[in-house]
Amino acid sequence: MPLLQVIGLSKSFRGVRALDGYTLQLSPLSIHGVIGPNGAGKTTLFNLLTGFLKPTSGTIHLLQQDITHAPAYRIAQLGIARTFQNIRLFGNLPVIENVKVALQSQFANSLWATLISSRAFQQNERELEARAEQCLELVGLTSQRDQEAHNLPYGEQRKLEIARAVALNPKILLLDEPTAGMNPNETDEILHLIRRLRDELNITIMLVAHDIPLIMNLCTHIQVLNYGRLIAEGAPQTVRTNPEVIAAYLGQAKYA
Repeated sequence: MPLLQVIGLSKSFRGVRALDGYTLQLSPLSIHGVIGPNGAGKTTLFNLLTGFLKPTSGTIHLLQQDITHAPAYRIAQLGIARTFQNIRLFGNLPVIENVKVALQSQFANSLWATLISSRAFQQNERELEARAEQCLELVGLTSQRDQEAHNLPYGEQRKLEIARAVALNPKILLLDEPTAGMNPNETDEILHLIRRLRDELNITIMLVAHDIPLIMNLCTHIQVLNYGRLIAEGAPQTVRTNPEVIAAYLGQAKYA
């Protein structure tokens, strides 16, 4: 049974077809890659899967539950978390507080319990702190826990965004350009982190990236989008040698 099933997903903006008839059968514990040139529809796809956009047509099912028109907060509660191509941290908050924000929905306190700082409230706060520290330890940011997020180097801000997404305890994690702007050493660290998320936390990963070597080395199944349309999918070697994929990235020679 697929963890996530998408059938005929399409999105139009004022007549422009940003995504056209996209289909997916996402297997549990897979690392699934989506590639394509700029403007291919990759971020639109993620926005549809997470409820930030509503589709023009098509369906999305998570564990056979229809989430096609569910709001973003509900989709997050059901088990799909994401990061963004452009980092969206609370820059003026400490690193650990950024993670706590994501955890708050799992530690509900009544207004009265909060005002009087009840025993239950204090217990929840201790658990919240412990969970946040675990997330930071996972991505290697424990020593920076009290720094303001905007003071972190760029690569560590990416890690913090992943830690915040993992704090939601997702079944599926969508990573939008997780290594954008990183040097080779930072990219290698993210590659190993993604594998750990799958192997240690049983999180299914779906990622969009322009880093083709990363996708080819990391993913067992790859889809290729071009102008919103799925033009190829399969194992890395199959995709790498597909004529449509080569034409999409390199252009097609024209002869008189």
